[in-house]
Amino acid sequence: MQIVSFIRPEMILPALSATGKLDVIRELADHLASHFDQFEADEIDKILCDREELASTAIGEGVAIPHGKHPSASEIVACIGRARDGIDFDSMDGKPTFLFFVMIAPENSTGSHLKALARISRVLKGDDFRRRLLEARDAQEMYELIAEEDAKY
Repeated sequence: MQIVSFIRPEMILPALSATGKLDVIRELADHLASHFDQFEADEIDKILCDREELASTAIGEGVAIPHGKHPSASEIVACIGRARDGIDFDSMDGKPTFLFFVMIAPENSTGSHLKALARISRVLKGDDFRRRLLEARDAQEMYELIAEEDAKY
């Protein structure tokens, strides 16, 4: 499963306005819901916040992967946000988080949900790739970088 199978350029926010953890989740939930009729922003926000209460989805190295399952999801969908100044997202390494990959999956998709999470983690493992994402000019360039890196695996 490739990341480009569940992300589109219009689902990338290269300049988040949020400055706190809950605000990031809300901004990304709003963006996701605005592009998919089957979702309400409040529902997505609750799903992501409930997941964050279990443990932070900030995996370190400036990356967080807030995720959850939604009963109306028919496929995995995602959006990406970038905070150039970094946000305290309770990361495992204690450092600010810059890249946020929000993923919503169907309720009965345990296998594909886990594969997608693993794919995102693998692709974002490289320091150089993360640096290039942070330096990208806009959403289209970020998408192209993701597609290029995704094709390597």
